[in-house]
Amino acid sequence: MERKLKRSYRFALRSTLFITLFGTSLLSLLLYLFGEFDIWLVTIFTVGCFGFCFIILQFRVERFIYKRVKKIYDDVSLLESTSFQSQPITTNMATLTREVNKFARDKKLEIETLRIRENYRKEFLGNVSHELKTPLFTVQGYILTLLDGAMNDKSLRKKYLQRANKGVERLIFIVKDLDMITKLETGDLNLELEEFDIIELVANVFELLEMRAAKKDITLTFDTKYNPIMVYADRERIQQVVTNLVVNSVKYGKKGGTTDVSISELERNHILVRVTDNGEGIHEDQIPRLFERFYRIDKSGSRKEGGSGLGLSIVKHIIEAHGEKIYVESDPGVGSEFSFTLEKGKQTT
Repeated sequence: MERKLKRSYRFALRSTLFITLFGTSLLSLLLYLFGEFDIWLVTIFTVGCFGFCFIILQFRVERFIYKRVKKIYDDVSLLESTSFQSQPITTNMATLTREVNKFARDKKLEIETLRIRENYRKEFLGNVSHELKTPLFTVQGYILTLLDGAMNDKSLRKKYLQRANKGVERLIFIVKDLDMITKLETGDLNLELEEFDIIELVANVFELLEMRAAKKDITLTFDTKYNPIMVYADRERIQQVVTNLVVNSVKYGKKGGTTDVSISELERNHILVRVTDNGEGIHEDQIPRLFERFYRIDKSGSRKEGGSGLGLSIVKHIIEAHGEKIYVESDPGVGSEFSFTLEKGKQTT
């Protein structure tokens, strides 16, 4: 038990003083009335009464406070607070008040964190359910139509099976992306680091997405002509990052627009890769949520364009798995810029 609180001593001293004064006065009055007043007897009684009362009062006060405080500790310990369990019980009211206030603040913060996580979990499960049920119902619809007799028509059978297959492919696409994010978050996805030319990789992505961009008359280009720039990273994952960023740029880009990729050198042996477009842009309040799983800026439009809604989340996890950072800048109606850092390779000239 900690050192006794001074307030309890003051309480015991004052109470003892009042009792002693009252007792001494009463004894002195009685002795005087009976004509047997003795100063030594009064003095001995005063000292003895004072000491006895102080000891009894102090002991009882401490026991009373201790029992009450211990009950508080016992009640709080049911919540498994390590901060309470690791400390001795104190009868110091100021110390106890600080501990309880700290405990209350910590629990409030913990409850708020749990509430945020619960809301995120509900939203995530709702998004997963929405993303999966659309292709599932599509596949089910075509299969039921075939079972109801449409499979007897060869042309309908082939068309419906092809559409059902597209629904299955979308399901596989979503599940693969979810699996990748899970592996990235748990650290189960090993990166195969190597040196490669980032310029060549971006050019390959442009070739793969050229037809998709052409449908919206969007030009994919570098901001200038670059010599080979070697980086040290996982080539396949970085290609996925660039592909996702360029796909988003095309998806939300305006007809006849451009998507530019620029690369600049940073200090400490790093480069910065920028993917810039002149599309519709992103509002400031939406930027903090861009990398959440299944978060969409324009839910109806983006679903028509396809995709799992996991692209930017995967991008963020891949970049962070490399120990690098990703940035977003955007102005509504002007365009957006996504940029990320990479470590330069030793062969960079």
